[in-house]
Amino acid sequence: MTKGIVISLYDYTGEALRPWAEAGYTCYAYDIQHDNSTRWDFKGGGSVEFVYADLHNYDTLYNLYHEMNGQGVVFAMGFPVCTDLAVSGARHFKTKAERDPEFQWKAASYAMWCGELFDLLDVPYFIENPVSVLASIWRKPDHSFHPWYYGGYIPEEQAEHPKWPEYIAPRDAYPKKTCLWTGGGFVMPKALPVAVDAGYSQQYKKLGGKSMKTKNIRSATPRGFARAVFEANQKELVV
Repeated sequence: MTKGIVISLYDYTGEALRPWAEAGYTCYAYDIQHDNSTRWDFKGGGSVEFVYADLHNYDTLYNLYHEMNGQGVVFAMGFPVCTDLAVSGARHFKTKAERDPEFQWKAASYAMWCGELFDLLDVPYFIENPVSVLASIWRKPDHSFHPWYYGGYIPEEQAEHPKWPEYIAPRDAYPKKTCLWTGGGFVMPKALPVAVDAGYSQQYKKLGGKSMKTKNIRSATPRGFARAVFEANQKELVV
């Protein structure tokens, strides 16, 4: 019997849901890249189902609320696209604004819709984005972290990333300031840091261009942080 439902929006890899599913929760990863053909099942009865969803369409979130309301959702997370928001891409903002003066407002609204949905479902949640203009368009983030802060949650024998070991440092030992907008009683986990070289991350230098693969790797949820969030927040849930 499931312990409850956990949902994750703009989630391609499903790694943020893995700790919950391993513990017996029913999980759903929504993203426009999914084709409804993939599902992970775990021995404890938990699962991750990958669901196609155009989350840039407000009707999708409206329908998702009516589908999930009252069904036992206990936690939620969102990873809205940051391409038009992250300050790392500021050099392109002027050109984008010439094409569409509302491009950033639209991008910010997708994150705000996540928050609106999660508030309506009345569950603990976080919405993740790098350092971005979301802080000024919406509101300032509640927390921030670097992946290496939580690398200690990854056992030594699982140090290498299971999907992209050539691009993502073992045990998430890399810097990348990430901001969180939270609500519903979300508990920020205790850090268990690992050693990391000073300065900027070196791991993405092998990646080039604007391919979907590059975007997916750059936006992959740090495994240590995912585990830490699960451990901190599942303790607060009444099962």
